[in-house]
Amino acid sequence: MRRVVVMLLLLVMGQLHGGELDKDLADFKRDVLEVNKRLLLLEEELLFPADTQVGIYVSLDVGHFFQPDSITLELDGEVLASHLYTEKEIRALMNGAVQRLALANVKNGEHELTAFVTGIGPSGREIRRGVNGQFEKAHGRHFVQLHIEDDEAKQQPRFRFRDWR
Repeated sequence: MRRVVVMLLLLVMGQLHGGELDKDLADFKRDVLEVNKRLLLLEEELLFPADTQVGIYVSLDVGHFFQPDSITLELDGEVLASHLYTEKEIRALMNGAVQRLALANVKNGEHELTAFVTGIGPSGREIRRGVNGQFEKAHGRHFVQLHIEDDEAKQQPRFRFRDWR
């Protein structure tokens, strides 16, 4: 009988200790996730310091005369990004979404952007266009938008780069 009571006591103590172990393990996991989050933020700050950062975004205004298929982006003659669009992304752009195409580090001064855009135009025909733009990078973050809009008069899409300040 004494053995049974001791065994039950050990079993109950083990379960109580196991509950504390589960709590400690959950706390440890939460701490590891928090440290990982901080490390990712630090890594982004180191790789893309705010003073040298330029972000290039794309937006589609209305979208009656153009539906994008792909965009290739060059910065100062070097390919920076390429993107193929899914139906879901096209719907999001048509509904007013703004997509980040690229994030890069550049020195202060003049820079040239070139975008090669392909997609479907009026009457279902394929359109391939290139658009050039320049921007002056100063201290701090800089944002540039590739804006695709409908030209009602020509019934064609119009592509242009705009500075976001």
